[in-house]
Amino acid sequence: MINIYEVLETNKMIEHENLDVRTITMGINLLDCADTDLDTVCDKIYNKITRYAKDLVKTGDDISKEFGIPIVNKRVSITPISLVGGAACKSPKDYVKIAHTLDKAAKEVGINFLGGYSAIVSKGMTKSDELLIRSIPQALAETERICSSVNVGSTKTGINMDAVRLMGEIILQTAEATKEKDSFGCAKLVVLCNAPDDNPFMAGAFHGVSEADAIINVGVSGPGVVKYALEQIRGASFEVLCETIKRTAFKITRVGQLVAQEASHRLGVPFGIIDLSLAPTPAIGDSVAEILQEIGLERAGAPGTTAALALLNDQVKKGGVMASSYVGGLSGAFIPVSEDQGMIDAVECGALTIEKLEAMTCVCSVGLDMIAIPGETPATTISGIIADEAAIGMINQKTTAVRIIPVIGKNVGDTVEFGGLLGHAPVMPVNSFDCSMFVNRKGRIPAPIHSFKN
Repeated sequence: MINIYEVLETNKMIEHENLDVRTITMGINLLDCADTDLDTVCDKIYNKITRYAKDLVKTGDDISKEFGIPIVNKRVSITPISLVGGAACKSPKDYVKIAHTLDKAAKEVGINFLGGYSAIVSKGMTKSDELLIRSIPQALAETERICSSVNVGSTKTGINMDAVRLMGEIILQTAEATKEKDSFGCAKLVVLCNAPDDNPFMAGAFHGVSEADAIINVGVSGPGVVKYALEQIRGASFEVLCETIKRTAFKITRVGQLVAQEASHRLGVPFGIIDLSLAPTPAIGDSVAEILQEIGLERAGAPGTTAALALLNDQVKKGGVMASSYVGGLSGAFIPVSEDQGMIDAVECGALTIEKLEAMTCVCSVGLDMIAIPGETPATTISGIIADEAAIGMINQKTTAVRIIPVIGKNVGDTVEFGGLLGHAPVMPVNSFDCSMFVNRKGRIPAPIHSFKN
């Protein structure tokens, strides 16, 4: 049984090392909101979200005050909307109306983001999926709190290259539609391979169809805690290094477990999973890149970076799974550029490139995340980057993702300011050689041979 004394031993982590619960995310099933009438669908969606999540923010705030644990975000994830709106939506504008309803519900319950404006198209696209995808630029331009995701591949099905090609175009259209805000809409849009059903982190969160009617998932984070622990053992062997990371991840996850169980009890909603990802923030000392430096690298991106990240990711998982019976979501180390001051510094000094980041995604929790690129980058180049990441995920049986921001009017060397937890990003160069003939082939890349396990 977890008790308050376990949390008290982490007081120093909270006060001095940036330990926090990054998000309490309530997943809500909206399949029963489907209808042939669009207004009815919108009414059902609004009523169900506001009914289930009405106390989410207050509960999170109460737990934070009572236990002294910072809970940064309170969020909602929903059933992929392409599954809910299919019978009623006949055009992209119909889906945009649902997006406005979701945004209204998010504001009503006080959450900062709502995820699930999504489509799962890893093998093919239905008409409903395509309409939703084509609505994304307008939906993200006209709403404040909606996050969108599209899953274009999986180890079991291969990669839907028609969807990959379309998403390159959609990302550019989203950038153009939100260019007055430095193409900020793309920060709320992610393309995934092997997307998990229970991810509490935005922008890729959605409530999978295999989940209960409602669920509580919690994401914890503590890069600063891990960095501080490693500072105490500088020069020690790999065995001591790994053991220290495992022990620290265990303590971090126990805090998340306490918060998850308490939120589940107070809200009357089942506890789902703990996502024990190390998610950095722009705050000084809250950086995954600085952990890699503490392990022994001059900068993230130096030779040895991929090996150090693999070690970190694995030890975080090993420590976390001992602290909770239900670990899920992404669970590992995130490497978003704009949200990690150490990553920003590495890019600015020339140590870290998109190609090196891609190599790092082979061993971390997600993929190319919060990367600003020139606004004039062709859609086919963006699609090629998505295809590369999806291939890494498909072959390695892991989640990969691309959240890339072609900033209209900006070029290499410029800086983009997103604010808050999203931080700021230097615009990074992209390989200029053409891949359009590859991207424009129709169909899908088949699943790998090791996917056949029945």
